[in-house]
Amino acid sequence: MENPFLISGYRSPEYFCDRESETQTLIDALRNGRNVTLISPRRMGKTGLIKNVFYHLQQNNDVVVFYLDLYSTQNLSDFVTLLADTVLGKLDNNIQKAVQRVTHFIKSCRPTFSFDELTGLPKVGIELAENLSKTSLEEIFQYLQSSERTCYLAFDEFQQVNNYPEKGVEALLRSYIQFTTNVHFIFSGSRSHLMQEMFISPKRPFYQSTQLMNIGPVFEDKYYQFAGKWMQQQRITLLPELFKNIYNKFEGHTWYIQMIFNRLYNNADTIDHSKIDMVIAQVVAENEYAYQSLLATLPSISTQLLKAVAKEGKIKEITSGNFIKRYKFKAASSITRAIKHLTKYELVYYDGTNYSVYDRFMGIWLKNLPF
Repeated sequence: MENPFLISGYRSPEYFCDRESETQTLIDALRNGRNVTLISPRRMGKTGLIKNVFYHLQQNNDVVVFYLDLYSTQNLSDFVTLLADTVLGKLDNNIQKAVQRVTHFIKSCRPTFSFDELTGLPKVGIELAENLSKTSLEEIFQYLQSSERTCYLAFDEFQQVNNYPEKGVEALLRSYIQFTTNVHFIFSGSRSHLMQEMFISPKRPFYQSTQLMNIGPVFEDKYYQFAGKWMQQQRITLLPELFKNIYNKFEGHTWYIQMIFNRLYNNADTIDHSKIDMVIAQVVAENEYAYQSLLATLPSISTQLLKAVAKEGKIKEITSGNFIKRYKFKAASSITRAIKHLTKYELVYYDGTNYSVYDRFMGIWLKNLPF
């Protein structure tokens, strides 16, 4: 049997833990023409939730779904190229009609055609002409609008558009999205304060244009049922207190729990506290070189602060006198500068109340370092 504890990708609802109410909420919103803003920390499972929603929506044959991860895009040109690679040629199952539709709407740049080796369907990209990104973007939205099929399009890590050097990208996207009536959108992101600013501030183009939705951890009892079921198929009994140990250690954070059970599934005949600790130590050890390399790139004050946050686990008053004295910082101002740097590069996560190390395995490694 393949390992059911997926740590990347999506297979089917059978391998997806719970999120039943979140899935239904998203489906109801999208089917009724409401775009959705989905916010959660990275690795909490929002991408899996989107894929699960798309799986159910695609049971209707007249539906087309598109998923774009914007995390690696650096500018509008990257965005347009990714959008084109994702959507062009996908509105029609008939190859001739697909080619005709693309060539009819895409005029500003040269479409490139090839064929998917597995499906036989056309794969279309573009050779984007310099300084014509905005024109190409308009043509792609016109191409989407031309379809009689209902489309659902997810922009993951949407806050990345804040970093594009071009001005007015949000307003430009909003101007096209609001008139593309057959396409319904999910805007998901992990930078909570940036996403909220984009969709809640009256000064921003996307103000009150979507239904807001935050997701947290899967409920412990649901997750225990899911993990216990699969472990039982391996003839391994998962005791509630052992699962609770893992769940609490990572505060229900989906990816980390999946990683632990992924390793336990095929490498254990029984599960006890020592096996769990061994797996965690193994993962931390495998990543030690990467952690060391990362620390080497940081200013000394940022390294000191990162280690201090790890040792605290969670810290609310990061510039308090007690915190400064306990970890021998020189001044609150230096902490303020360092925490901005660490949160910007997602080394520290701020949930609105507390600071913690974003990568939980890295947090365990840092906690064991001498201070």
